Amino acid sequence: MQNFFRWYVFLLVLVCTACAFNPATNRPDLVLMSEDKEISIGKEMHEKLIESTPIYQDPVLTAYVDHVGQKVAAASDRPDIKYHFTIIDSQDINAFALPGGYVYINRGLLTYLHSEAEMAAVLAHEIGHITARHAVRQKTAATGASAASVLSVLVTGSRVVGDAANLWSTAAVKGYGREMELEADRFGAQYMFKAGYDPTAMLNVIGILKDQEIFARRRARVEGKKPQTYHGVFSTHPRNDIRLQEVVKAAGTLPEESKDVKVAYYREKTDGLVYGDNARQSNKNRFNHKRLGFSLLFPDGWTVANQRSSIVGTAPDQSATITIKVAKREGNQPADMALREQYDLRKLEQDEKLNQYRLEGHTGKVPSLEKNNIDLDRVAIIYYGSRQFMLEGKVANASSQKKDDLEHYDTLFLTSIRSFRPLRETDIVEKDIRRLRYVKATEKTTFSSLARHMEIGEYAEEQLRLLNGYYPRGEPEPGEWIKIIQ
Repeated sequence: MQNFFRWYVFLLVLVCTACAFNPATNRPDLVLMSEDKEISIGKEMHEKLIESTPIYQDPVLTAYVDHVGQKVAAASDRPDIKYHFTIIDSQDINAFALPGGYVYINRGLLTYLHSEAEMAAVLAHEIGHITARHAVRQKTAATGASAASVLSVLVTGSRVVGDAANLWSTAAVKGYGREMELEADRFGAQYMFKAGYDPTAMLNVIGILKDQEIFARRRARVEGKKPQTYHGVFSTHPRNDIRLQEVVKAAGTLPEESKDVKVAYYREKTDGLVYGDNARQSNKNRFNHKRLGFSLLFPDGWTVANQRSSIVGTAPDQSATITIKVAKREGNQPADMALREQYDLRKLEQDEKLNQYRLEGHTGKVPSLEKNNIDLDRVAIIYYGSRQFMLEGKVANASSQKKDDLEHYDTLFLTSIRSFRPLRETDIVEKDIRRLRYVKATEKTTFSSLARHMEIGEYAEEQLRLLNGYYPRGEPEPGEWIKIIQ
C-alpha cells in the first residue's frame, strides 16, 4: 500500500507539471505541449499548407486583413505571440486557425461580409481558438484521460509530437465542438470590444452564414449533393442562439460614437475582389507554345524558360527540371523503339504506352545502370503531326535523394508528361475573371433584373441576394450601395 501511495504521489506530481495556466480561460489546463512546441508545430503546418494551397495574391487586401487581425490580436489574452493572417484563394465559405498564431480566411468569405467589424469578428473567433489553446487541449484529451496514458506521454514525449503532422487538419478546420466554439466566441467578442469593434457584428456574421447554409441545403436537395457549410459555431448554433447572444452582450457595449464598423472602408478595400473560380490562379503554370501548337502543365511554383533549343521548367529550389525538345519525326517507327533509340537505351523501367488527346507516345524511367550515361531519371517521346517531342525529367543529385523523394519527383514528371496536348483556342484567349464591384441602387434596381445581366450561373439572383444580405427576399433602397459581379 505504501508503494502504491508513493507511485500515486509521483504520478500526481508529474501530471501537475503538465498543467499550464491559460491566460484566456483564467485557469490551469492539462496540456502536454509547451508554447514553443505549439508555435513550432503551427509553423510547420503553415509551411505545408502554403505549399499545397493557393494563396490570394493581393498585397493591399492582405495587408488590410493583417492590420485588422493584428489589432484584435493585440487585445487578446496572448498578445506576445506572433500572429500571421493569410487569405486562402478559394471561393469556399470558411476560416480556420492553426496553433501558435496562424489564422486563415477564405477569399470567398470576404465577398459576403459587409464591414470591417464583421471581418474582425471572424478573425477574433479564430484568435479565440488560439488563445484558449483549443487545438492543444483537444489533442491532449484525445490522447487519453487515464493516468497511465498521461504518464506515458509525459515520459516519452512522443505521442503528441508524433501525431503532429496530421492533427490540426481535423478539428482546426472542421470545428472543436459546441462548447469550445462558444468559448472562442466569448473570447472573440471580448477582444473585439477591447479593440474598439462592436461585438454585435459577430451576430451579423452568424446571420450571413446561416443564410448560406439555408441556400446550400436547398441547392443540395435540388442537385442531389451534400451541402458544404462553414465550420464550428456557425453551423452548430441556431441563428437566435440565446447563449451566443449572452456571450456577445457580456463583452460590453460601446457608445454609438465609439463603435468601429467601417462599412465604407471595407467596401473600398474589397472592391475588385475575385469572385468564383480564379481562372488565372488555376492555369498559372500551364505553358502554351503558339508556334509549335502544344500545351503542357508544369508543377505548381516551377519557373519556365523558353530557351533557344529547348523549353526548361525548374523547381523553386533547383532540385529538379523538366525539359522539352522537339525534332522531326522519322517515318512510322513505334514510339517505344524511337524512345530507346533516341537515348541509346536497351530497356526502360516502369515504361508505358502513352495515348492522350489523340496523340501517341511512350515513357519510362531510366535504369540506374544507365543514368551515368544520360543523367536523366524519366524520359518520354510523344508524336504530334510531323514532329516528335522529347520530355526529360531530371532530379539534381539523384543518388543522394531518398526513395520517397525520388518517387515524388517521378509523379511530378509523369503528371506533366500526361498533360501534354495540342493547343486549344481557349488556351490562347485568357479567361475572364469575375470580380466583386459596388454600385448604387436606383429606383428601378431589383436583384432579378441585375441577375439577368450577370453570368454567374443559374442561381444568379440567389447569389446576389446572399452577397447583399437580402436572402431570400427584399430589394435594395435607392441610393444604397450594393454588390454586383462583373
